[in-house]
Amino acid sequence: MAWFKKTKGAETAGPVRSKSSEGMWLKCNHCREIVYRKEVDRNNKVCPKCEYHFPISVMERIGLLVDLGSFKEWDVELHAQDPLTFHDTKSYPDRVKAQREKTGRKDALVIGEGLMNGNRVVLCIFDFSFMGGSMGSVVGEKLCRAIDRALNLKVPVILVTASGGARMQEGILSLMQMAKTSAAVAKLGEAKLPLISILADPTFGGVTASVAMLGDVIIAEPKALIGFAGPRVIEQTIKQQLPDQFQRAEFLLEHGMIDMIVERKQLKETVSTLVSHF
Repeated sequence: MAWFKKTKGAETAGPVRSKSSEGMWLKCNHCREIVYRKEVDRNNKVCPKCEYHFPISVMERIGLLVDLGSFKEWDVELHAQDPLTFHDTKSYPDRVKAQREKTGRKDALVIGEGLMNGNRVVLCIFDFSFMGGSMGSVVGEKLCRAIDRALNLKVPVILVTASGGARMQEGILSLMQMAKTSAAVAKLGEAKLPLISILADPTFGGVTASVAMLGDVIIAEPKALIGFAGPRVIEQTIKQQLPDQFQRAEFLLEHGMIDMIVERKQLKETVSTLVSHF
C-alpha cells in the first residue's frame, strides 16, 4: 500500500526553495562565511564575523558622509563619446547604454557639493557598478571640474574611490586622465586646499596609480583591496608567493602606503574632524 502519491514529474524536480528565502544570505568576500543579509544591512553593510566592509551604493555613501538633504549633484548629463569606435563582444556605445540602463547614471563618477557636519565640501564618488568604476574621459573631466569648483569655493575635496582602473575602451584617452587629474590635484596643493582620499574595496589600476594616492590624508576602509595590478598577475610576474593579506588595507597601513583605516560608522566624524582641522 502506498503511503503517499508522487506528483507528476516529482522524480525529476529539484529542491523547492521559498522565494522569500532567496537573497536572505550573503557570502563575505573576505572570510567566505555565509552571513544573514539583514544583519549586514543593520551593521552599515559590514560583515558581523570579520568586519569586512561590503561595497555600498553611491546614494548610501552620500547618506553616510554628508548632512541629510545637503548634497547637490553637478554635471549629471556629462556622458562618454566613442572616439576610437571600439568594439569587443559589443560596441562601446552599446556597452555604455546597457550600463546606463542598469545604474541610472551617465558614467562612473558622481560629483557635487554638500555639508559635512555643517562644513561645506566637494564630494566625488566612484560608482563601481558602472563598468567597474573605470576611469574614462568623463570621469577625468568630472574630477577636474569638481576640483576647479572647489578652488573657486575654497573648500576641501573628499574623494571616494572604488575602481578597477582605466577604461580600456577609450585606450590612450583613458590613460591620459591619470595625468590630467594629477595636475588638477596639484592645483589644490598650491591653493592649500586639502584632498581627503577614501579608498573603498576595491581600488585598483590607474585610479590607484594617480588621483587616489595623492590625497593629503589617505583613508581606507577595513580589509579593502587596494593596489595596481592584481595579486595573481604579480605572482606570475615575480614568480614568488605574496605575503598573507597582501594589498589589504591593513598591509598597506603597516607599510606606510596609507595614513589610517577607519570603520564606516566612524567615517563621517573622522573626515569632518580632518576638514575642520585643515
